Amino acid sequence: MTLTSGSNTQLDALLHGVGVAPLDQIGWIRVTGSDRVRWLNGMATNSVQDLAAGTGAYNFFLNAQGRIQADGNIFASSDELLIETGHNQVATLIPYLDHYIIMDDVELADISDTRHGLTLIGPKAASLLAQLGLVIDDFAELAVRTLTWNSATITLIRAHDPLVPRYELWVSTQEEARAVRKALEENGAIPCEAEPLDWLRLLEGTPLYGTDIRDRDLPQETNQARALHFNKGCYLGQEIVERIRSRGNVHRTFMGFRLEGTLPVSGTALESAGKQAGELTSFATIPLAGRNLQRALGYIRREALERHEPIQYAGGTAHPDSSPFSVVEPKSSSQASELQERI
Repeated sequence: MTLTSGSNTQLDALLHGVGVAPLDQIGWIRVTGSDRVRWLNGMATNSVQDLAAGTGAYNFFLNAQGRIQADGNIFASSDELLIETGHNQVATLIPYLDHYIIMDDVELADISDTRHGLTLIGPKAASLLAQLGLVIDDFAELAVRTLTWNSATITLIRAHDPLVPRYELWVSTQEEARAVRKALEENGAIPCEAEPLDWLRLLEGTPLYGTDIRDRDLPQETNQARALHFNKGCYLGQEIVERIRSRGNVHRTFMGFRLEGTLPVSGTALESAGKQAGELTSFATIPLAGRNLQRALGYIRREALERHEPIQYAGGTAHPDSSPFSVVEPKSSSQASELQERI
């Protein structure tokens, strides 16, 4: 893989400054009707019934066997619920959910074409928003605020941000999105492409549905506790989730790895002590601290971790590593050396 200087600059902006990118890969489903809260609470893994207007929560949508069929954020307002999910999940999630609307006053609608979004990422994101008059003090994760900028109404979301601050700005037209993006870039935001954004995701340790999370995976295997609520009442797939909880653990877990060797292909098996021990699902060579970090995400069996024996894949060794990956701006030569030792 050739690492371009442009991608390097963009990653540096995401980690230490501020970057901006379109949210073309995101889709939206509107849920309306008088039974919407009770019904959706019975379809999702987190507590929809506890959401106040202007707040949100990350969720999985399961089948009866507890396998993950989709994921997404659910946001509440006074008269509707909105599901933010991958654009490629909308076409399958709507009919899947619709199948379970029996005698309920609930309607589902794909409203993706009515929302145009930007993501603003980095330690300087909040100060840049303030420069545009979009002040966001005491803004909790997955909170929603409606603000006015020039003549545009902006829906601002504090996104999940395990490593650096991340915001989403949603407007109703492409023209408004272009105007907001132009203002952000004129005030210092660096335009970012897909590659450095995915590098950041790997450093965060955030799984992507369809790549790291598949319809055969169980919620607790993904290590995404933020998607689960254990006191909300019944929902589809709950029996399996509770059975795993009462058993105390799943046999494998999702985590980050530092690779030594060649980059693998998706689905490459991990082995430990001569036995298959897991698989790698996402990976990349990431320019960091003047060197190239080979970072991967994937699943590993817990007993393989507990044995503390080498974990191999076809082409090299996978070293279990923390998520998010600790990316600290070196303040001295010794700190720089310490970070380079890690990668």
